[in-house]
Amino acid sequence: METAATPAANGLTFRDATDADVDTLVALIESAYRGDDSRAGWTTEADILQGQRTDPEGVLEVIKSPDSRLLTVEQEGQVVACCQLEHRGDHAYFGMFAVSPALQGAGLGKVIITEAERRARETWGATEMHMTVISVRNDLIAWYERRGYRRTGRMTPFPYGDERFGIPQRDDLQFELLVKELA
Repeated sequence: METAATPAANGLTFRDATDADVDTLVALIESAYRGDDSRAGWTTEADILQGQRTDPEGVLEVIKSPDSRLLTVEQEGQVVACCQLEHRGDHAYFGMFAVSPALQGAGLGKVIITEAERRARETWGATEMHMTVISVRNDLIAWYERRGYRRTGRMTPFPYGDERFGIPQRDDLQFELLVKELA
């Protein structure tokens, strides 16, 4: 996978995260999903989960894994988004997707997911992209469906009791696998 920064036509720069990015990325991910700051954007999970979304150890683990990349997106020198890409045989896993709440709704997510798919296809020869989404996140699932992802109905349990993933505010949380074929 490309490690040098790759400028895009829309003023975004894509690069692999480094150890020096950990604190910035943790703050970005937390701001996109948890707490009052996350309510500025539409991807908030604040009503279904409290506590943390990730921690420095989790982010560093993704950065250090040989089969994984944490794609970092900058605009005008500022980190504004990120996503995890993990090579898993014939498919890639897409996760840890976060866009700064102040920039959500402006089309940035579409550009990032398209670039992530391109990199997974060109770098690893991935024929599918997989992701898991909390099944009650209907607005988010609908957004992914508009990008070509399909619901599979395959569910995995939410890790209740493991506060590294947050403190659930409901008892019906589970993850659904979404899949997209990469042309």
